Amino acid sequence: MSFQNILVSINEGIQTITVNRPDKLNALNYLTIQEIGKAVAEGNHHPEVFGMILTGSGEKAFVAGADISEFAAFGAIEGEKLSREGGEVFNSIEQSAKPVIAAVNGFALGGGCELAMACQMRIAAENAKFGQPEVNLGLIPGYAGTQRLVQLIGKGKALELLMTADMIGAEEAHRLGLVNHVVPQAELIAKTTEILKKIGTKAPLAIASVIRCVNAHYQFDANGFDAEIREFGGLFGSQDFKEGTQAFLEKRKAVFTGK
Repeated sequence: MSFQNILVSINEGIQTITVNRPDKLNALNYLTIQEIGKAVAEGNHHPEVFGMILTGSGEKAFVAGADISEFAAFGAIEGEKLSREGGEVFNSIEQSAKPVIAAVNGFALGGGCELAMACQMRIAAENAKFGQPEVNLGLIPGYAGTQRLVQLIGKGKALELLMTADMIGAEEAHRLGLVNHVVPQAELIAKTTEILKKIGTKAPLAIASVIRCVNAHYQFDANGFDAEIREFGGLFGSQDFKEGTQAFLEKRKAVFTGK
């Protein structure tokens, strides 16, 4: 599939999705969000892909926010539709059966911070900046930013950042638990690739189960403990479980097939 606002490539089992609107600091508009959703869905269905990297073009911005010009004239009904449809895409990233890691190469503000938080992990370049400045526009985050920020850094600090619109740097984001690692800009993709390749050596069905179970912990209509019991039991019927246990007993490296 061809895209207008993102670049997609696959190399050694890793699909890289790059938001490519450098003249707008990679700001998210409706089309870009929909294209990201389609690319993630394609990655999940591609037999050779075991993980995805989501990043922005250039060295200034991951995604510097939403394209405000697109929704400045919206009313309440249009605003709710924007939030609902964008939220569905972000939820699909969070629920992706194959891990999606955000390689945050610069500003991750507003919708950009929300996009990074929807990924399973975040690796930040040293120049990365994070923030939810929506209150400066008379708004709040619309793609579950109020929910995921609390999950990642706790209620008190999340409320501070959401209400002051303050930006934080990569090191503070790491200290708070918003990002997993901070590396020099030149090492960002290599570090992200290294982590994905390590995950790629594990059983794909088990990785998908981990993602579902952890997500279930935060879903108001789901019981994470019950989800873990179901997923744990279900994996006993997989070929990967048989291969993994047999390889352990035979003191060899397992060869997983995702079946």
